[in-house]
Amino acid sequence: MNATVTTMARTEDPEALIGDMGKRARTAAKKLATMSSADKAKGLMAAAKAIRADAEAIKAANVKDMAHGEAKGLTSAMLDRLKLDDARIEGTAAGVEAVAKLTDPVGDIISEHTQPNGLKMRRVRIPIGVIGIIYESRPNVTADAGALCVMSGNAAILRGGSEAIESNRAVHAALVRGFKEAGLPEDAAQLVPTTDRAAVGAMLKADGLIDMIVPRGGKSLVARVQSEAKVPV
Repeated sequence: MNATVTTMARTEDPEALIGDMGKRARTAAKKLATMSSADKAKGLMAAAKAIRADAEAIKAANVKDMAHGEAKGLTSAMLDRLKLDDARIEGTAAGVEAVAKLTDPVGDIISEHTQPNGLKMRRVRIPIGVIGIIYESRPNVTADAGALCVMSGNAAILRGGSEAIESNRAVHAALVRGFKEAGLPEDAAQLVPTTDRAAVGAMLKADGLIDMIVPRGGKSLVARVQSEAKVPV
């Protein structure tokens, strides 16, 4: 699946790429919205197990990102945020497990009251749908963001920083393998496979395909999202 998506990224323009990802995410979101808390938790536990099993592959991918970052002159602070070692990979897996143990918000009753005519009114939490998350540096966010979206019944389209592309791909591959093994939709958490900044612009304009954008990064990223987004942020 990863090879197919990567090839598509090379041959299609960013808007077509995000459009395709958005449609697949929409299908996955519909399935997630009807899945039980136990099934979603099972998928996340399987994903955590897969991350642990892929620790060596994830570290090898991270070595490439670290070498590229050093060559580009990233600061020591940036390199530290980028680095993945055994302890951080274990922390990433444990974080996914922690999300699996959270109370499922779907179906939670926020408030309720009865009208004078006897009609009962309730406000109930439901999934948002498809959430696009744009983030920088830390590869563990790939797992954290994907897990939080899935547990809350939402599909995620993840766009990490170019400095962490290899690490993000490795973490994402493990995440998806766990989902697949547990019966969750493979497209529940998709990773944008290209580092082309135009893909960010395509996400920000994907009204109707992406229901909400969440930026996680520096001032320049937040400013771009605020100025360009046609999707709720």
